[in-house]
Amino acid sequence: MPTQLNTDIAIIGGGIAGLWLNARLRREGFNTLLLERTQLGGVQSLCSQGIIHGGTKYALQGALTGSSEAIADMPARWRAALDGNGELDLRGVRLLSEAHYLWSPGTVAGNLTSFFASKAMRGRVDGVTGSELPPALQHPKFRGKVYRLAELVFDVPSLMRTLAEQAGNSLLHAPDIQPEVVDGQLQALQVGDYRIHAQKIVLCAGEGTEQLLQHFGQQQPKQQLRPLHMVVVKGEALKPIYAHCLGGGSKPRITITTHPVPNGQWAWYLGGNLAEADGVARDEAAQISFAQNELRTLMPWLDQSALQWRTLRINRAEPAQSGLVRPDNAFLATNNGNLWTAWPTKLALAPDLADRVLTKLDKQGIRPGQHSDHDSLPRPPMGLAPWEHLFA
Repeated sequence: MPTQLNTDIAIIGGGIAGLWLNARLRREGFNTLLLERTQLGGVQSLCSQGIIHGGTKYALQGALTGSSEAIADMPARWRAALDGNGELDLRGVRLLSEAHYLWSPGTVAGNLTSFFASKAMRGRVDGVTGSELPPALQHPKFRGKVYRLAELVFDVPSLMRTLAEQAGNSLLHAPDIQPEVVDGQLQALQVGDYRIHAQKIVLCAGEGTEQLLQHFGQQQPKQQLRPLHMVVVKGEALKPIYAHCLGGGSKPRITITTHPVPNGQWAWYLGGNLAEADGVARDEAAQISFAQNELRTLMPWLDQSALQWRTLRINRAEPAQSGLVRPDNAFLATNNGNLWTAWPTKLALAPDLADRVLTKLDKQGIRPGQHSDHDSLPRPPMGLAPWEHLFA
């Protein structure tokens, strides 16, 4: 006979979406269970660069877009949480940088100056020079302009650990999840020796969401995957930098963030346009060669002789969009009865997703029940970010 677990909300998926939502619900008085099949931090979340975007990078063609406006208040909300005054208490999270930067090589700097000084962008960016530049750009050979964005950069593993600590006894390692369906409605979940009954079940499983929907007999909503081929480089020659390097188009030419690795050195994590369409088509050797040439062009003073290089392929999982475009906002579908489906679409938008869930719960009159906290349950292990294990 399985052990019965009753809860208000069951969440499937222990990445940023599930862990943030779990913490918000518990803070609002809901009893929760978060089920994770593999490891906390998921796949997509732990591969994030940790930038809390404020929308500037989505406005590089000279006008604010739906994406830039939808995400504009996220840095302030995360900052409040970091200070212990927000919707969650993230004072235990390691902050890697107080700001992210836009770095314009000399060839494109002139075209952007008037845009950054415009009314639309005022208060979002400030030009920096000299000792205010990121350490990696403080070199006599540096040419171009750098703008400071009011955007934070978090250490993602630290964020995952902090949210997991706030979960209390609500986490359950669930390698095998079986649905219990009655008259076409999902009534309960069978997980090993546990039978879980909840008022609502929320899928926050990232790339695994599509498989779970099929497993639960659901055809909607549809999922899309947008692949990336990221580059990770480690070595003593690297100095901290958190910046989008602009190439004159609608996307950053390259995005560099800097992360601590176990031996005390720094690793650069390279994304942006480098990791997208053409980068996805390259094999590992070609992608590393391309990244080396990009850095040689942009930072000719950087000594690459002792650097170590790796690549990583990941998929961004999102609700399907026409033309495979990136969604503007977090997404929540509630048209499958007790089963809801959610994607934050970006790490920075996790608070937006939690807002949507709480608003829908309120509209449906779903309130915290009188469940007691769960006894000690088998917890899922904590995952590692790529820069923590690729060079082990």
